Amino acid sequence: MRHIGWSVLTGLGFFFIGVALMFRFFTPGQAIKFPLNEHRIYVLQGNDVSYFSLAKLEELSAVAVQAITTINGDVAASNAAGKNITVWKSFTAVEDLTDHEPVRYSQQLLPFDRNTGVLVNCCGYRLTSTDDETNAIEHPHLSGQGYVWPIGTKAQTYEVFDSTLDQPVAFHNTGTEVINGISTYRFVANIPQTQIGTQLVPGSFVGMTAAQVTLPEFYSATKTVWVDPATGSPIKLDFNEKTTLQDSSGATRLVIYQGDLASTPGNIATVAAADQSDLLRIQLVEVIVPISAGVIGLILLIAGLLLGRRRQDDDYEYEEEPVRSPV
Repeated sequence: MRHIGWSVLTGLGFFFIGVALMFRFFTPGQAIKFPLNEHRIYVLQGNDVSYFSLAKLEELSAVAVQAITTINGDVAASNAAGKNITVWKSFTAVEDLTDHEPVRYSQQLLPFDRNTGVLVNCCGYRLTSTDDETNAIEHPHLSGQGYVWPIGTKAQTYEVFDSTLDQPVAFHNTGTEVINGISTYRFVANIPQTQIGTQLVPGSFVGMTAAQVTLPEFYSATKTVWVDPATGSPIKLDFNEKTTLQDSSGATRLVIYQGDLASTPGNIATVAAADQSDLLRIQLVEVIVPISAGVIGLILLIAGLLLGRRRQDDDYEYEEEPVRSPV
C-alpha cells in the first residue's frame, strides 16, 4: 500500500507542477485574447461645444453635447476571419442635449489581432461618417491600434488609427494615473491642423458672395486615453476636436464642430467594473492557477518522496533483522 501511495502522490505532484508550468509559459498566449462577442459602451459629454446645425442652418455655440459609442463583436465575421482575428463593430452618435438634435454619427467595422489589438486589412472592414462622406476613402489602409491597446500594454508610444484622418497617429505615454481603483497608463495624441478634404457649401453660409464655394476642410485634435495595461482596455476618454472650413488666407469661415468631450463619471465606473472582471480572468490564468497548481504539486511531491523514503527505511530494517535460531 505504501508503494502505491508513494507512486500516486509523486505522480500527482509531477502532474500539478506540469500544469503550473503549462499555465505559466504556454496557456496565457493561447487563452488570453480579446473576445469575439464583446459588448461595451462609452459615454462622453461636454458643455461648451460649437457646431454647424444642419437643421437650423447656423452655427450654435455653448451647447451641451453627448456622444455614445456602442461596440459589439461580430461573431460571424470573426469566425470567418480566422482563429486569431476578431471583428468588432461600433456606432457613435453625437447629440445636442439642449435641442435633442443629432450632431453627427459614425460607424466602423474593424478587424484586429486578438492578442495585440493591431488592425488588419480584411473581412470587409468599413468606416462611414456624416462628417466626411464626400472626402472618405472607401477602404483606407488600416494600421495601428483600433478599439483597444495590446494585452500587456507598455509605457511607450503607440500608433492608433484615426478614422477622421484615415491613418494612424502617435499616442505618447505621459505617465500613470489611478482611475476608479485601476492603475492606468495615460496616452496623449496631439494632432496638428491638417486638411482632410474640401466641402462645397453655399456662399451665404460662410459670408461670401458667390452662390457656392469650395473650401478646404481642416481638422485638429488633442486626444487623451487612459488604458489598463493588463487588459489593454481604455477606461477613460477625453477628446478635444476641431473641424473648420477656411478660405485661401487661412481665415476660419465656418466651424463645423469644436468641443471637448470626456467620459462621464457613471460610464467610467461601469467600464472599470467590466475591466476588473477581465483582469480577474487574466490573473486566474497567469497567476492564480499556476501558483496554486505549483504549490499543490510541490506538497504532493514532497509527501510522496517522504512516504517513499519511509518505505525504504522499513525495507532496510526488515532486511537487517537477524535470523533467530530455533529453540
